[in-house]
Amino acid sequence: MRILVLGGTAWLGGLIAAGALERGHEVTCVARGEAGEVPAGTRFVGADREQDDALAAVSRERWDAVVDVARQPGQVRRAVRDLEPVAGRFVFVSSCSAYASQAELGADEDAALLPALVADRMASPEDYGSAKAACEAAVLGAFGRERSFIVRPGLLGGPGDPSGRTDYWPWRFAHPAEQGRILVPDAPDLPTAVLDVRDLVAWMLRAIEDGLSGVCNAQGRPEAFPAHLAAARVAAGSDALPIPAPEAWLQEHGVAEWAGPRSLPLWLVDRDWYGMNARSIDRALAGGLELRPLVDTLRDALAHRESLEPSALRDRAGLADADESGLLAALEERARD
Repeated sequence: MRILVLGGTAWLGGLIAAGALERGHEVTCVARGEAGEVPAGTRFVGADREQDDALAAVSRERWDAVVDVARQPGQVRRAVRDLEPVAGRFVFVSSCSAYASQAELGADEDAALLPALVADRMASPEDYGSAKAACEAAVLGAFGRERSFIVRPGLLGGPGDPSGRTDYWPWRFAHPAEQGRILVPDAPDLPTAVLDVRDLVAWMLRAIEDGLSGVCNAQGRPEAFPAHLAAARVAAGSDALPIPAPEAWLQEHGVAEWAGPRSLPLWLVDRDWYGMNARSIDRALAGGLELRPLVDTLRDALAHRESLEPSALRDRAGLADADESGLLAALEERARD
């Protein structure tokens, strides 16, 4: 098959391009090239998708499938305009952030979406969900449901996770700031769900080959947060013990949720967000999505993180050693009072 990847230089796009090559397909990547190089063996077409004619060169060729991971609606609107006449199918990687509510556990693909962003570009990160909803609408409007495949992933993890959200916990168990213990939020009912990026890519490529269409959620199997921590501990081969801290206390001490510097990754306080990591994936499983054990994903993510230079770990999710030690000391003092 001739596959056009709009992207191909960052984490997910690069894995899609490389995976398609390994499966014997002819792959062309369109990107600015600023995030890195495309996988060896692919054809690279340099273009800035903010330009109206960015896809002029590839719109004169025929494609069996186009794969797009964009988040800016204008880029997707121009892509479907230019490529619908020459592409058999359009595969779009959306996000579970496109849903209007993240509160309901087990919600499926028929749940309401956020209003589609009218603008061509997000004004702020808060527009992300609406922007993805707008991108979906553009794809379906041009290609129709039968020629479209829209994937709504949740949290992606595994080797190369640029955010550090999925390698932090096995890394912290492997490298406790305080011997034998690590700080965790006391969130026993928090659902977590990590989808190994390699499983997503393998499934998407099979879906392209098999002509799968429609819309599918794509997540890992939901695990309560303590079970996720237990898997991370096993992945690290660690005997350190999690020390739970009250959520309100962590907030008072400036610890962030979910991601970013000085955070405890995957932690969510607001129960209205618990459904984000507990959506139905029955449709994806029926469509061939295969999920490896969580501990394998976390073990491989840890191994990749251990291979990186310290400079590559700046601004990733989690607590620095000094923060971790200080918070554990403060928690001990609180318990003595």
